[in-house]
Amino acid sequence: MNIRRCATQLLLIAALALNHAAHATDRPNVLFLFADDQRPDTVGAFGNDVIQTPHIDSLVNGGFRFERAYCLGSTGGAVCVPSRAMVNSGRSLYRINNQLKDIPTAGQTFGEQGYVTFGTGKWHNGAESFLRSFQQGKAVFLGGMNDHTKVPLVDVTNGETTNKRIGDGFSSTLFADAAVEFLKTRNGEKPFYAYVAFTASHDPRQFPDEVAEMYPPDEMPLPTNYLPQHPFFNGWMTGRDEALAPWPRTKTIIRHQLADYYRLISHMDQQIGRILQALNESGHAENTIIVYSADHGLAVGSHGLLGKQSVYEHSMGTPLVFKGPGIPAGKSSPAFAYLFDIFPTLCEVTGVTPPEGVEGQSLAPIWRGKSHSVRSRVFLAYENYMRSIRTDRWKLIRYPHINRTQLFDLTNDPHELTDLANDHRQAQRVANLFAQLEQAQVDYADTLPLTSENPVDAHIDLTGQERKPDQHQPAWIVKKYFDLEGWNWKDE
Repeated sequence: MNIRRCATQLLLIAALALNHAAHATDRPNVLFLFADDQRPDTVGAFGNDVIQTPHIDSLVNGGFRFERAYCLGSTGGAVCVPSRAMVNSGRSLYRINNQLKDIPTAGQTFGEQGYVTFGTGKWHNGAESFLRSFQQGKAVFLGGMNDHTKVPLVDVTNGETTNKRIGDGFSSTLFADAAVEFLKTRNGEKPFYAYVAFTASHDPRQFPDEVAEMYPPDEMPLPTNYLPQHPFFNGWMTGRDEALAPWPRTKTIIRHQLADYYRLISHMDQQIGRILQALNESGHAENTIIVYSADHGLAVGSHGLLGKQSVYEHSMGTPLVFKGPGIPAGKSSPAFAYLFDIFPTLCEVTGVTPPEGVEGQSLAPIWRGKSHSVRSRVFLAYENYMRSIRTDRWKLIRYPHINRTQLFDLTNDPHELTDLANDHRQAQRVANLFAQLEQAQVDYADTLPLTSENPVDAHIDLTGQERKPDQHQPAWIVKKYFDLEGWNWKDE
């Protein structure tokens, strides 16, 4: 009798083990492809007929796009840092710290629930949080920006950083190499969570030879909202990003910088193609959720700005695409999304339990047709200089340091060119949106007063302002855009 009972128990244990193994292999893998400084309008499949991004296009055409996705904002000029902290924690701007200290991360959560976790590329949130997030790491850049051909890298093995070195190759290629190598080693016994974070298209806007002939500058279209200078002092006019071209921004220089920017994106797209090919060859493509996004956008001439330190659509907007099993192909939604929605969305579609403190909302009900939206408005913030509230049609921006307000009708003015804040017919709308902005501050734990008792002068003219290159700009960029030598800069 005891032998029979023992045999029965052994069979039950074996059945449970087999069921657990089957569940582990059935759970979808995650491949998270994350770009740097990529405007939401720099993808061919989004309607840009100049840029060449065939591999990103394949994700868009085979997946589900969120047309209005945003980085909530930043507490400092390096917008990349809090953006990545929000992405990897599922929390909003004023409920995180940039090093993710004592905050559970996506990689950590997936690893604790049976996933093999791997990271490569840019982290920018401290070594401790990376080591906590990923069991394996290859070609990891723990910093924020660098010459793309001289990126400081480490690997991660057994919870420690190893093989410290300067990368021998272009950043996007090295990160793709690491991702391809990882995918080739997967045997399917456990699902994987792979995070591939490019430093492209962040400056320095240098590019490999294979894309050097793409995008002749004189053929580059200017942004619809191109301006030589921003019309007033927005609080961040002379920071590092803004010094990459002289004031006023000439059409010729902006065309050249856009060409450089597009080349970086197209080269990154080529590397994404290599990663997707490796995924297909690994046999795991049919059971892998792919996410494509970026930490935020970039101005590159829009509104007279170059960087991402504003709350205009070009700077806080970001591409966001999901592709994989159960996700409809070639579809999109205008539902508002934040980058910190990605973590809880991935948890829902993989069966992973999110940790306490996650604020983001799963976006999966939208592509499943169970919901049209997860929020009715978007709150945006940058340092102590800008706050914004956006509804389906209207967007209000407040600049507390100068007590100035902008109002845009995004349905009829998607490029934010016509400020309606001083139109008396919009007075009630401005008041209503201002009240919504104040409520959003409460919701997101933002304590900045929206009115200054001592506002600064809003007038600014930066013509002829002295500029100095940062240490990461290669010699040819310094010569071209700072010394302005050796180039015919005669403007149109």
